Amino acid sequence: MKIAVIGTGYVGLVTGTCLAESGNDVVCVDNNAQKVATLNAGGIPIYEPGLEELVKKNHRDGRLTFTTDLAKAVRAARIVFIAVGTPQSDEGDADLTAVWAVSNAIGDALRDVPPGPPGSRIVIVKSTVPVGTNRGVAERLNAKGAGHVDTASNPEFLKEGAAINDFMKPDRVVVGVRRPEVAEVLRELYNPFLRTERPFIVMSPESSEMTKYAANAMLATKISFINEMANLCDRVGADINDVRKGMGHDQRIGFQFLFPGPGYGGSCFPKDVQAIIAMGRHTNLPLKLMESVDLVNDDQKQVLGQKIRFHFQNDVKGKTFAIWGLAFKPQTDDIREAPALVLIDELLAAGAKLRVHDPEATANVRAIYGDKLTYCDGPYGAVEGADALVIVTEWKTFQNPDFEMMKKLLTTPLIFDGRNIYDTKVMQNLGYTYYAIGRGKKAY
Repeated sequence: MKIAVIGTGYVGLVTGTCLAESGNDVVCVDNNAQKVATLNAGGIPIYEPGLEELVKKNHRDGRLTFTTDLAKAVRAARIVFIAVGTPQSDEGDADLTAVWAVSNAIGDALRDVPPGPPGSRIVIVKSTVPVGTNRGVAERLNAKGAGHVDTASNPEFLKEGAAINDFMKPDRVVVGVRRPEVAEVLRELYNPFLRTERPFIVMSPESSEMTKYAANAMLATKISFINEMANLCDRVGADINDVRKGMGHDQRIGFQFLFPGPGYGGSCFPKDVQAIIAMGRHTNLPLKLMESVDLVNDDQKQVLGQKIRFHFQNDVKGKTFAIWGLAFKPQTDDIREAPALVLIDELLAAGAKLRVHDPEATANVRAIYGDKLTYCDGPYGAVEGADALVIVTEWKTFQNPDFEMMKKLLTTPLIFDGRNIYDTKVMQNLGYTYYAIGRGKKAY
């Protein structure tokens, strides 16, 4: 099929590339000429394992191209994906400015295209949008004289760091349509990715839009829940790792997203939780559980700082801290809403010196903090001369370090582990003072 993807951000670029890999003719559109030039030259603007190789391969083979010419790309396509950003507004709502602008531009481009049978031309909203947005897109197309174009909703469920695998081997594909003919076109499009009998779930656009928010809200709830239980474990002397095992083997609960840490971040959970709270507010339905999830997460981002202040008796001025991990999670360079930034701000404000390392996100952090931080190429360089190590992101390269070497590099054998990646007894036997999350060591 001939496909146009509007937006070359995280969702758009992964979607377009994976659809090209399955044999489709894909044109990705962006209004940023510099980004388009970079993509056409073989570079990519984000880090995602496996993505650069697929982009280069499909671009070389002619199935994947990049342009700033939206109208030309849309007129040539049977399927048009809208995959532009929907950032959080000051009130917590999803900002749909880009969605509406693109919808109007698509309408202008398709106004004079002759109508065909149902499903012959489809505009699909891939962006995460509030319930009712798809209907708004259809209204804008109609107002532009392109009411003959079908619209659909197709939310993404991609995890940063595993997006290629998530697209190629999805748990499920959800589509929201108003005509069965449209569903059949989308089933044909996604059939190469559903050969292992993964479900293709058809519903209304409104239910599809809600499914995305409900799924992310549920995952965010599990994270906030286990973090709150971890904090209680610290107070009562229990070990959250044991508690997590006792819970997770209950098949009704499971282990996914039951890992305590310094709070969730990224482009999805914080924004989507705020957006679903805003949807409740607009319908006069206070979503008290979601409000609590958001509050717990904000508080959780302070926990590492609390443990550090406790150990140093509220005096970290002049102390040097090594920070391992800046991205909000491993296998990405994304620092949006990253817990590490909250900790960095707090320690800098208290007069501490920071030596930081991340395998991929350093450049993005440098763009914010400049020379306020010391940027280190490797983890051992970061701990050299530091008074303590703070682990914020659980990159695999941090899992099995040379602890004896680290003891020589640190001024004191002190670790604050925000991801519980080490064994408390092992650390004690090695002579480290070791603070983790919910492992029974009081630090408040």
